[in-house]
Amino acid sequence: MRVVLNTIITCLITTALYAQNGESGNLIIHQDSRIDTLIKKHIEINKINSAYPNHDGITGYRIQIFFDSGNNSKSRAMEVIEEFTEEYPDTGAYLTFGEPFYRVRVGDFRRKIEALGFLDKIKRKYPNAWIIKDKINFPE
Repeated sequence: MRVVLNTIITCLITTALYAQNGESGNLIIHQDSRIDTLIKKHIEINKINSAYPNHDGITGYRIQIFFDSGNNSKSRAMEVIEEFTEEYPDTGAYLTFGEPFYRVRVGDFRRKIEALGFLDKIKRKYPNAWIIKDKINFPE
């Protein structure tokens, strides 16, 4: 870890000293062409990952508004999803099954504070809702 940190600091200092050769306020940047190639690859990989909705996603938060097992639990979960999407069409609702429970989780919140704000908004209609750490979809 120290080696990486020292290398980064050295590169930054060297770059700062080397970039001071510009005249009359002009800045000349000498950059390896491989950096542009790496940036292009990074952009392509992000496009590929966001094109597949079943990709693992990123760590974030969702709000669980339904949790049940039993004979009619799947149909009840689907009803909860329908009524939620009618009221909040811009917020995603997701049905998951972990034997023997069906769960409905909503939202793709990157930070817990965002999830808390939305939880306050829906708490009257879904009093048993709670925030849960989950894999969320990539932001658009």
